Amino acid sequence: MLIIPAIDLKDGQCVRLKQGLMEQATVFSEKPADMARHWVEQGARRLHLVDLNGAFAGKPKNESAIKAILREVGDDIPVQLGGGIRDLDTIERCLDDGITYIIIGTAAVKNPGFLHDACGAFPGHIIVGLDAKDGKVATDGWSKLTGHDVVDLARKYEDYGVEAIIYTDIGRDGMLTGVNVEATVRLAQALTIPVIASGGLSSVDDVAKLCAVESEGVVGSIAGRAIYDGTLDFKAAQAAADKAGR
Repeated sequence: MLIIPAIDLKDGQCVRLKQGLMEQATVFSEKPADMARHWVEQGARRLHLVDLNGAFAGKPKNESAIKAILREVGDDIPVQLGGGIRDLDTIERCLDDGITYIIIGTAAVKNPGFLHDACGAFPGHIIVGLDAKDGKVATDGWSKLTGHDVVDLARKYEDYGVEAIIYTDIGRDGMLTGVNVEATVRLAQALTIPVIASGGLSSVDDVAKLCAVESEGVVGSIAGRAIYDGTLDFKAAQAAADKAGR
């Protein structure tokens, strides 16, 4: 079970949002590359980057900060990136820069043809981020709730050839209320590709609950606000996950 530190980028800084609201941003570091190095030194085996400005603008906006992170840790561990990636040229540029996995979110829902083409052009490198509330998928920085069922969409994307699904319960993200394990497992059981949990991870108890369902296909969890606030000790969380895995 991977515990994956999130580095959310806004205006070149490492921040955390509360429930996806840009105006609810807390700055945790003005040097995201230093933060990336910190997590690697604490035992991180993958990093999760989100270009928040890019997600809202529809194109990458924090490229200099992303490149600085890749210079710092790119050869050490895989880095996955989401936020505003809406065309094949951008994917190619990001992969050339050293990103390992590209996360496609809103664009996957609005433009499935693009996702299909991306999976064909860059096999093994495309992850879909599905944000949902009460089983229905949300888009556009969580501002729009669609009628799409999360399991149905995920199955379609699995057929396209995506590498994994990141499932975020948007009612819990940034709220430190615990992971929605039941919904995450329900999704994982419906798929053969891995599922990464996101939203609400707040304690070693949450880590234990996720480790208990790893065999269902839940291979990791993204850790955000809790590891920045100090509510969750990242090093201890990954150690607990490793111990449970043994």
